[in-house]
Amino acid sequence: MRLLLPYLALYRRHSGRMLLGILLAIITLLASIGLLALSGWFLAASAVAGFAGLYSFNYMLPAAGVRGAAIFRTAGRYAERLVSHDATFRVLSHLRVDTFARIMPLSPGGLARFRQADLLNRLVADVDTLDHLYLRVISPLVSALVVILVVAAGLSWLDVTLALLLSGIMLALLLLLPLIFYRAGKPVGRALTTLRGEYRIQLTAWLHGQAELVVYGAGSRFRQALESTEQQWQHQQQRQATLGGLAQAIMIAATGLTATLMFWLAAGGLTTADAPGALIALIVFTTLAAFEALGPVAGAFQHLGQVIASAERLQAITGQLPAVSFPAQGAAAVSPSLMLDNVSFTYPGQPFPVVKGVTLQVAAGEHIALLGRTGCGKSTLLQLLTRAWDGQTGSIQLGGHPIADYDEATLRRSMTLVPQQVHVFNTTLRDNLRLAAPEASDARLGEVLQHVGLGALLENSGLNSWLGEGGRPLSGGEQRRIGIARALLHDAPLVLLDEPTEGLDAETEQQILTLLREHCRGKTLIMVTHRLHGLHHLDRICVMDDGKLVEQGPHHALLAAGGRYAQFHARLA
Repeated sequence: MRLLLPYLALYRRHSGRMLLGILLAIITLLASIGLLALSGWFLAASAVAGFAGLYSFNYMLPAAGVRGAAIFRTAGRYAERLVSHDATFRVLSHLRVDTFARIMPLSPGGLARFRQADLLNRLVADVDTLDHLYLRVISPLVSALVVILVVAAGLSWLDVTLALLLSGIMLALLLLLPLIFYRAGKPVGRALTTLRGEYRIQLTAWLHGQAELVVYGAGSRFRQALESTEQQWQHQQQRQATLGGLAQAIMIAATGLTATLMFWLAAGGLTTADAPGALIALIVFTTLAAFEALGPVAGAFQHLGQVIASAERLQAITGQLPAVSFPAQGAAAVSPSLMLDNVSFTYPGQPFPVVKGVTLQVAAGEHIALLGRTGCGKSTLLQLLTRAWDGQTGSIQLGGHPIADYDEATLRRSMTLVPQQVHVFNTTLRDNLRLAAPEASDARLGEVLQHVGLGALLENSGLNSWLGEGGRPLSGGEQRRIGIARALLHDAPLVLLDEPTEGLDAETEQQILTLLREHCRGKTLIMVTHRLHGLHHLDRICVMDDGKLVEQGPHHALLAAGGRYAQFHARLA
């Protein structure tokens, strides 16, 4: 239950709307009780008065009371739904923003162990589940408690014993039923939350992997696993529905037994000179109507298991400390010179380091290449420079200041990165390019596309072309050039390229490398590659192997030295 305290704190932002919603719920319940009780008394009293009461019995005032109670109940129910749902949606918006704000600083270190579908499910479905806390738990409980006290106070004017009996029975049910059904529904709610997440992860994997599943004939096996999870999910839903039905059955039985008991006691002990039967009807109908307030209570705590399970799943993410933290205000932007001193890094949960004691100095305006076999630590080194991770040992300085001294905005303005996997968003070509330069004009965007060889994309819909999820209409090489176009638009003094020509043909590769050299005049360039084309134009080539920097120097000097670079060159040439 302690897990819910941070989320309850967010509810305080909208405590006014929530209290108003609870007040309207109480008014609606009291109006409903008044309507049924007054109607029952009015009919009974009218029957007792008969024809003799046509001139002596006041028909007008009770009839007006019935109409007034009906109007209050209808208007109160509408207003309560309006206010409560408005408050709930506002709370949900803050929950989503707060959860997202806590997740963002964790990327990528704290999120690496979560699958994308699982993250989405936690951010959407689990946050949505937390709205049960107000609508199905807090509001019904508070409303039922107040209604019980008001009904007891009202009945005490007629008979204190009956008032205490009715309120005692209702309070006992209010205390016992939620506890019982919370215990019974907790494992079901936890299972429902877990299975919902598993089902959506499997469904996402099945949809994204359709091509491979069809090619290798594995679709039926994936579908069977999906159906198995779905059946388990449906079974737990059936168990929850059974518990809900049992709760309602107990409440109906309790209502009937309590009404019968109140009728028996009122008939034996209530006497008045005017209309004893009418007051008996008022008490019985008040009892029946009062139990309406307890209707949602038994099933409310049945959903609390889901709420707690969802809170635990969110806490598993948001409760982590960020692997990388930035100061609120950092050092000013300076010359893009780099100094790496004995930098080492090991991924969390891995036994061996990926980067081992790398020492490297890059002068402002220098162009270097990081060359080496796959898995030697080149891309990881770029991630350390962008502070996706922080090294465990050593230090990295940018412009003479430790890289950790820069606030995030300054650091991002100081560098441009073309990652190994370029992500194309499900939006227009214009929006995909403006990620790097929000103020860029259409003319500038078109010019950059022409430079990177994507002028054909400007035909037909032009910059309004919809690129789809993951850039499906684009080839791998075109997606790579979208990333390069973003780098050209983002005018930063430090340019980091991770395999920028991967997936390009030889002619396009030469054009792109020439374009990048021209763009990076006066800028510092670090290019990760395993291809040798165009390296002789760079100031220095740094060869990595097994996480270490094994040799460095200009192209011709390394060839003459006959070391690792010369071996690469001889083998790949």
